Amino acid sequence: MGNRIPESELIINPDGSIYHLNLKPEHLASTVITVGDPDRVKKVSQYFDEIEFTISKREFVTHTGTYNGKRITVISTGMGTDNIEIFMTELDALVNVDLESREPKPEHTSLDIIRIGTSGSMRSEIPAGTLLASVYGIGLDTLMAFYHTEYTGIEEKMSHRVQDQLGLPFKPYCVEGSKKLLASVGEGLIHGNTVTCPGFFGPQGREVRIKPAIPDIIEKLGNIDVQGIKLTNFEMETAGYYAMGRLLGHEVMSLNAIIANRITKEFSKNPYSIVDKLILHTLNKLTA
Repeated sequence: MGNRIPESELIINPDGSIYHLNLKPEHLASTVITVGDPDRVKKVSQYFDEIEFTISKREFVTHTGTYNGKRITVISTGMGTDNIEIFMTELDALVNVDLESREPKPEHTSLDIIRIGTSGSMRSEIPAGTLLASVYGIGLDTLMAFYHTEYTGIEEKMSHRVQDQLGLPFKPYCVEGSKKLLASVGEGLIHGNTVTCPGFFGPQGREVRIKPAIPDIIEKLGNIDVQGIKLTNFEMETAGYYAMGRLLGHEVMSLNAIIANRITKEFSKNPYSIVDKLILHTLNKLTA
C-alpha cells in the first residue's frame, strides 16, 4: 500500500468520478480532442455518428461518441496552462490510476490528445485562415518551474534565447509535441512553433488601457531563429499540453486555426468557419 495516493492529493467525487472533470474511466476514449471553449464541444460532437455520454462541470464539458466508427472523447478545458495542468493530471489518472485502490496501475496507458484551438499569427506570411500544427510549444508561463522534466539541447537553447530576447526574470520552457500525431493529424497543415502566453492582452503585447511591459514582444519573438526554428503564433495552452504530456507519457498535438495576424493587423471575418474546417480536418485524419 506504499504507493497509495492520499485522498487530499487526488480527490474523487462520492460517485467515483474524478474531481474536476467529473468523469469515470469508462467515459473516456483513448483518443481525446480538446477545445478551450465549452460551447465548441458540441461543434465537434455534432459530426459524431452517435453520442454515448455527456457531462459538464465548471468549464469542463465532455462528449464521448463515435465518428466513422472510431470512439472519440471531446472535452473543453477553459483557457490557460493552469487549467491544462488540472486537465492533464486528472485525464492521466483516469487511465493510469486505479481509482478504487488509489494506486498507480502497473501497465501505463498512453492517450492520443489533440488540441483544436484558435491562435494569432506573428508572421506576415501566415495569414488569417491558415491551419497550423505546432511542432514546438514555448511557454512564457511558470508552470514548469513546479515540475522536473528533461529537455533536449535545442529546447534548452530556445528557452534561453527567448528569456534573453524578452529580458524575463524566469526561464521559459520549450517542449516538442508528438511526432506521431504531427505525421497523422498534422498532415497537410502548415507546421509552426507556438508561443504560449499567460494572458491575452499584456503578455501578447496588446494595449487597451495598460501599457505592456514588453510592447514590442511580437517583433522580439519574431526575430528569434534557433537552428532554423522560428516562432509563428501566439495562444494560451500548447506548451502546457506538451510539457504535461511528456511528464505523463501521452501523445499530444496542438492544431491551430489562425484567426488573426498581429503583423498585418488582420482579423478573420468568419473565424467560426476556420475552426469548423479544422474540426473536420482533425476528425477525418483520425479516422483515415
